[in-house]
Amino acid sequence: MSPWRRGYWREASNLIKKGDGCPRKKADAAQDRDAGDKPPTPVIAAFKVFQHELDTKHDKYERLVKISRDVTIESKRTIFLLHRVTSVPNAEEILNEAEVKLDGVRQKIGQIAEELRGEDIYQFHRAFTPGIQEYVEAVSFLHYIRHRSLISLEEINASLVFMRTEEVGAQDAAETLLPGTHVLTFQVTPSDYLLGVADLTGELMRMCISSVGNGDIDTPFQLSQFLRQIHDGFSYIGNTGPYEVSKKLHTLRQSLAKVEDACYALRVRGSEIPKHMLADVFSSRTTLIDPEEGVV
Repeated sequence: MSPWRRGYWREASNLIKKGDGCPRKKADAAQDRDAGDKPPTPVIAAFKVFQHELDTKHDKYERLVKISRDVTIESKRTIFLLHRVTSVPNAEEILNEAEVKLDGVRQKIGQIAEELRGEDIYQFHRAFTPGIQEYVEAVSFLHYIRHRSLISLEEINASLVFMRTEEVGAQDAAETLLPGTHVLTFQVTPSDYLLGVADLTGELMRMCISSVGNGDIDTPFQLSQFLRQIHDGFSYIGNTGPYEVSKKLHTLRQSLAKVEDACYALRVRGSEIPKHMLADVFSSRTTLIDPEEGVV
């Protein structure tokens, strides 16, 4: 290497050691100092507002997910409790206990309504829809056991009205805070209602199995007729309903076919089968349903 090149690299390395060989870092540091001294530009200020809005929305979304999870858990516990009505002498105690549990679930839904106050619910619908569907399933199951009919969407929404108390600041700062109340309502969407009713059919099929196992051969025929009515109602919707409904329709058809098979076996061979073996009629025949064809 020539002496000129050796001198050039020696000088360059000395500059790097002193920090003078990093002009880009020096420029970035100077730019940061200038940015700290100057007020933010309109673009930066706008993006800070966007950041705050997105953080607020994400935090609210996570809170709704947690509340929906609690609603789902308590609704499932209510459904498990209601399945005991076929095996206890006093079913009214079970139904009253289920009512108390559902009141607690409704308070959780009131928290969802509080979070959604002033918001577009469809921005957060995915966060709480699993819990609402499970609640619809639980409350419709209880309603069927009591009244042998399907609860309507209007009846469900009528029970989701909440009174909230809040402190309202007086005009004079020296005055005490005055209590104020406002009404919150939560409206279950038609799609959540349909999906909850579709899940109800599975619980009715399990109720049918429990009834047969306890020697009750009248309930399966009632359930079969009720499930057929629900199936006919879903058939009227066809492909015009939500996409999730078409996926659950196959499960609905399976439940209906299983109950109808059991009713057929009970009608034909019911007098021959001992009561302690009646539950076997559900497993004696395997229900094979083509997803494309369904029940005819």
